[in-house]
Amino acid sequence: MQKKLHIKKGDTVIVIAGEYKGQKGKVLQVFIEKQRAIVEGVNMVSKHTKPNATSPEGGIIKKEAAIHASNLLNIDSASGKPTRIGRKLNSKNKLVRYSKKSGEEIK
Repeated sequence: MQKKLHIKKGDTVIVIAGEYKGQKGKVLQVFIEKQRAIVEGVNMVSKHTKPNATSPEGGIIKKEAAIHASNLLNIDSASGKPTRIGRKLNSKNKLVRYSKKSGEEIK
């Protein structure tokens, strides 16, 4: 069984460790099995490409690489500050994520 992550695609996160510490961005993709995520504008790498249909000249392309989920922390939509995530049952008996800082439900 795969462990659930505290981040999902579309979340706004801040990097809390590593070379890109302090940078904010939107989660573009999550790899649950590797516990990694691709964050917009964070962990940029240079990729060398051969000429193809999309880039006829080829060359060097800058793109985001995956970053480990433990280095990411969700940003609370209410206060705009980093917060940890919890899970609880709401009034409709459905498991939802919530911000531990404000107690607000995360959609």
